[in-house]
Amino acid sequence: MALKDWEENPDAYQRDEAGEFILKKDGTPRKIPGRPKGSKGKGYNYHSETKAKLKARRSVRLKQKKLSQVRSQLEGLKESTRKSKEALEKIENPNKSKVIDEGDIEELTPNLQKALKEQDVIFQSNEGPQAEFLAAGELDVLYGGAAGGGKSFAMIVDPLRYCHRAAHRALILRRSMPELRELIDKSRELYPKAFPGCKFREVEKLWNFPSGAKVEFGFLERDADVYRYQGQAFSWIGFDEITHLPTEFSWNYLASRLRTTDSEIIPYLRCTANPGGVGAHWVKKRYVTPYPPNESFKGDDGLTRKFIPARLEDNPYLSSDGRYEQMLKSLPPVQRKQLLEGNWDITEGAAFAEFDPNIHIITPFEVPVHWQRVKGIDYGYASESACIWATIDANDGTLIIYRELYRKGLTGADLGTIITNMELEDPVSISGVLDTAAWARTGTTGPTVGESLVRSGHKLRPADKNRIQGKIQIHEYLKVQQNGRPRLQIFNTCPNLIRELQSIPLSKNNPEDVDTHAPDHAYDALRYLIMSRPRVVDTYAQLRNLRRENSYQPADSEFGY
Repeated sequence: MALKDWEENPDAYQRDEAGEFILKKDGTPRKIPGRPKGSKGKGYNYHSETKAKLKARRSVRLKQKKLSQVRSQLEGLKESTRKSKEALEKIENPNKSKVIDEGDIEELTPNLQKALKEQDVIFQSNEGPQAEFLAAGELDVLYGGAAGGGKSFAMIVDPLRYCHRAAHRALILRRSMPELRELIDKSRELYPKAFPGCKFREVEKLWNFPSGAKVEFGFLERDADVYRYQGQAFSWIGFDEITHLPTEFSWNYLASRLRTTDSEIIPYLRCTANPGGVGAHWVKKRYVTPYPPNESFKGDDGLTRKFIPARLEDNPYLSSDGRYEQMLKSLPPVQRKQLLEGNWDITEGAAFAEFDPNIHIITPFEVPVHWQRVKGIDYGYASESACIWATIDANDGTLIIYRELYRKGLTGADLGTIITNMELEDPVSISGVLDTAAWARTGTTGPTVGESLVRSGHKLRPADKNRIQGKIQIHEYLKVQQNGRPRLQIFNTCPNLIRELQSIPLSKNNPEDVDTHAPDHAYDALRYLIMSRPRVVDTYAQLRNLRRENSYQPADSEFGY
C-alpha cells in the first residue's frame, strides 16, 4: 500500500503541543501554509496556446507604451517645425519683413539659429533704448537725448513693422530736404535687402513695397507745409530731430492724419531729437516734463506717450573706441551737456542768456491806479495773436508785464472784443501799438485788422518794428540796475512771454537778431511795446492839468481879461 503524503513528509503538516497532527474536518492532517524554504513552486501548468497568448499580450503592451512615447515626441517635433517654418517665412518670404525680433529667433531649432547667425543679418537692434523704442506700444513716443544713440537708424526701421500689409502708409519727415537726404541714403541700404522687390521713386521720394505698402519721405520748413498732406491718411508718422520744428502746430496737425482702414495695423507717431533747437521747449513740455523717462502716460489730448532717453553708450558701434565720445567732450559746455549728457534743461544759443527767473519773474500784485499802462499787439490768424499789457512803476520806472493774451484763429473783430473784456478791470483806457502788418490791406474791401481794433474802441498806432534796435532795448531792460532791480519784470501769470524769452534762440544767419522760425509772437509784442518808448506819467498830475484846462481861461493872461 502506498504511503500517505503526511507519512512521507510529516514536517509539512501542522502539529499541536503534544506532537499530534492537527486534523481537518475530513480527518486528514492540516498542511502548513506556504511553500517550504528552498522549494520550487509547481505553479500553473498553462496550455501552450495560453502561454503564447500571454506572451503576445505582454509584447503588445510594451509596443503600445513605446508607440505612445514616440507619438508624444512626434507632436513636439511637429510644433517645433511649425514655429520654425513661421520664423523662416519672415526671413525668406519677400512679402514679409526680414527684420525679425528675438522671439522669432528663439522659435528656431538650434541648427537653424546657428545657420541664421552665420548669415548676413540685415538689422539687429542695440540692447536698451533702441530696442525699447522699436518695441514701444504707446501711440506717441519720443526717442531723444544724447547724440549717437542710434536714433536716425531706428526711425527708418520702425515703419517696416507693417510693410507686409497693403494698407500700410508711412511718412518720415525732416525739417529740410538736405537733412532728409541722409535718411533716404540709409533707407537705400536697408529696404531692398529687407524687402526684395521694393522700388524707390526718386521724384515722389516714395518707397513701394511688394505688398502694396508705401513709405514716403517729406520735409516741413514752415508750418504751412503740413497742408500738403491735407486729405491724406497715414498709419505711421515719424519726425527725425523734431526739435527743429519751431512749434507743435505741424505735429498736432499731422496727428489728425493718423488713421488706417486695416484693423490689423496699429497707428503710431514716432519722433527723435537731441536737446536744444528752436522747438526744444514744446518738445520738452510734451514728452520730457510730464512723467519720468521710460514711463507710459496719457497726455492732455488723450494720446498715450513715452519718453525714451538715448545714451551714447547704448550704441556699441560708436562708443566702443571712445573717439566719438572724445569729440563730444571737446564741444562747448552747452552743446556738451546736450549732446553728450542728453540734458534737456540747457538752452543752446539762447538770445537772452541774462534772463533769470529769480530776478525777472515776480508774483502778481494789485497795480496802483495811478500807474501808467500800455500794451503791445502782434497779430496772427493761423499763428498766435499776442497782446502784452505793461505798467510802469512810478517810483523807479520799472516796466512790469502784468497780463498777456496768446491765442490763434482770431479775426480783428474777435481780438478787439477779447481785449475789451480783458481790460474791464483796468481803471483807464489803455493805449498801445500794433504790428504794422495789421494795418495793411490785402485786396479786400473790408476793414483791416487795425481798423477793426480801432472801431472796437482801442487807441492804437503802428509799431516801430526795428528788429535789431528792439532786441537791443530788451537787453537794456533786462539789465539789473544799481538798486538791484531790472528795468523789466514779468508776472508769473504770463507763461508764454516767459517761455519765449527763456528759449528763443539767436538767428544762425544774423546773430544780432533772433530766429524768426521760433515761437516769437509774445516776444514781438514786447518788442513793439518797448520800442514805443513807454515813460512814467503821473496820472494824478494829468487829472490836475485837465481840470485846469477846463476851468476859466482869461483872454489875456497878462491882464486877466
